[in-house]
Amino acid sequence: MFLNDQEQQILNEVKQFLDDEVSSELVEESLDNELLYGGQLGRKFIRKFARQGWLVPTWPREYGGLECSQVLAAAIRHEMAYARVPMTFAGAFQGGPTILNYGSDEMKEEFLPGLASGEIEFALGYSEPGAGSDLMGLKMLAEDRGDHFLINGQKIFTTQAHIGDYHWLAVRTNPEGPKSERLSLFVVDFDTPGITVNPMITMAGTQTNTVFYDNVRVDRKYLVGEKNKGYHYILSALEHERTFPYGHYLRFFEELVEYTKSATRNGRPLASDPLIRQRLAGHETELEVIRHLYYNIASLMDEGRSPAYEASMEKLFLCEFEQRLAETAMEILGHLGQLTMDDAAAPLGGL
Repeated sequence: MFLNDQEQQILNEVKQFLDDEVSSELVEESLDNELLYGGQLGRKFIRKFARQGWLVPTWPREYGGLECSQVLAAAIRHEMAYARVPMTFAGAFQGGPTILNYGSDEMKEEFLPGLASGEIEFALGYSEPGAGSDLMGLKMLAEDRGDHFLINGQKIFTTQAHIGDYHWLAVRTNPEGPKSERLSLFVVDFDTPGITVNPMITMAGTQTNTVFYDNVRVDRKYLVGEKNKGYHYILSALEHERTFPYGHYLRFFEELVEYTKSATRNGRPLASDPLIRQRLAGHETELEVIRHLYYNIASLMDEGRSPAYEASMEKLFLCEFEQRLAETAMEILGHLGQLTMDDAAAPLGGL
């Protein structure tokens, strides 16, 4: 990772801000929300954080950014993840860059300042029953009525629909054309008549949602870019979505290592067990790989290159690493590792 002197100063200020402002209550709320933006403390914190331009440092200053590098943006997201504050933003990190690249001037002026300041947030509207995340198989339909579109259909697994302000919505606008020319993107206010959000509670106790559209009228000005070009815009947005910060995994790994130094088995610290030491050393090597993959994506973006497969590669490796790290943690923590955060006996706070 390379930062110039100005960007290093910004990153130092971010770290100091996180040290000063992050409370245990904020971390607890953030973890309960799976590091999503939307909790009361999280929104208050992010709005204060965003006043400095830190939420969208690569954006033009006129829209609330600092016109800095993608590498700095990646470093800031890493520090946010390490501090366990809300760091998953469908608006600022995915929809916003797409609007910046393809949206009308009117759309930029309406949404970008609010996203940059943390005042508003989007919820991703991609997945559908029967299609999952297969964009080619989306059925939700928007009929072109001239000055507006009439939208009907259903989305599923819309994680932030209960806390987001707007729906970043992918729908079919061209039923008969080539598959890559069938979709369009819209920004839809969740308060629009005809939208119903129903909760879906996961096995982990967190909430995702189904969203129903029943003759929802959406003004044409909320079409992102050109009609039927949504698939191409989504591919661009996915490069940002699949760039996963790894800070919270690094912090958990460090806490797990410290746990093995203090916890004992048969009168000896767990850290003295050669098998445990070997497993943890392997995970530290994997974290170093992830670090290089992560910052390589940002470097490619700064060079004006599209990190299409690099972003997918980092996401795949990181998600598989998460599973391996969890397996190791469960073996080290034993039966107490099954306890959740609301149990005082849970080691490592039930993470």
